[in-house]
Amino acid sequence: MRNEVRSTGATRFVVSKLVLYIALLAAALITLLPFIWMLSSSFKGAEAIRTLPIRWIPERPTLEGYTRMFRMTSFSFPRATVNSLILSIGWTAVSVTAAAMAAFVFAKVPFRGSTKLFGIYLTTMMIPGTVTMVPNYIVLRQLGMLDSYTGLILPSLANAFGVFLMRQAILTVNDAYLESAMLDGASLYRVFLQIVLPMVMPTLATMTLLSFMSAWNSYLWPLIVLSSTEKQTLQVVLGNMNSMYKNNEHVLMAGAVLTILPILLVYLLSQRHVDQGISIGGLK
Repeated sequence: MRNEVRSTGATRFVVSKLVLYIALLAAALITLLPFIWMLSSSFKGAEAIRTLPIRWIPERPTLEGYTRMFRMTSFSFPRATVNSLILSIGWTAVSVTAAAMAAFVFAKVPFRGSTKLFGIYLTTMMIPGTVTMVPNYIVLRQLGMLDSYTGLILPSLANAFGVFLMRQAILTVNDAYLESAMLDGASLYRVFLQIVLPMVMPTLATMTLLSFMSAWNSYLWPLIVLSSTEKQTLQVVLGNMNSMYKNNEHVLMAGAVLTILPILLVYLLSQRHVDQGISIGGLK
């Protein structure tokens, strides 16, 4: 009898796991279908995309979409890519550095009113980013920083979510490490750079990935701040291409494929830290 019960329980467990895996596989396939279609369409001609029934594998693969994209006269796709890299790298460096330093102060440097100040700082997370674009634009106009990468990156100094994420991770660092280092004569800056940051590296990698993705995919803010064609970012150029090549979907798909490649590269480099960093950051 016991063997039968165990066998029935084991069978139910296997069946439940099998159903779960099938459901996850179906969800993954549904999620990947648009990306597979985008990649397939980028190697098709204009007419092949509209062919019915749908052909996922192109019969006659062509690089026409990619060549036409790089031969645009109104915009320079390589230049737009460089502009997006400048924005993303600068935005990520400023955002992560400022958030890590502020989080260290809130977590490990006690001062009067720190808890209330941190709470007030977190309330800014409830304000949509689109609401702050107009006042930020007015400030940049008064400072004469419009149509510049400096003005484009400057708002990244205030990153409430980044401060919260890093603070939660730094709180897990034992104070004994900091006290021992300071007793040995280490300055506060050295403690921050050589002790705290290496111990919260997973969260730091997560923060870097999220900041890079946010900056790379930014469309509205660069569109508002930048007016020079040679300074426009990749997302703005792709938006303009949407009206220029509305009947040439293969060109748009080729641009979209190249646009997501840097995001995939950054994610692959930091992926092993991301899950652990989010869990440490208090978002598990």
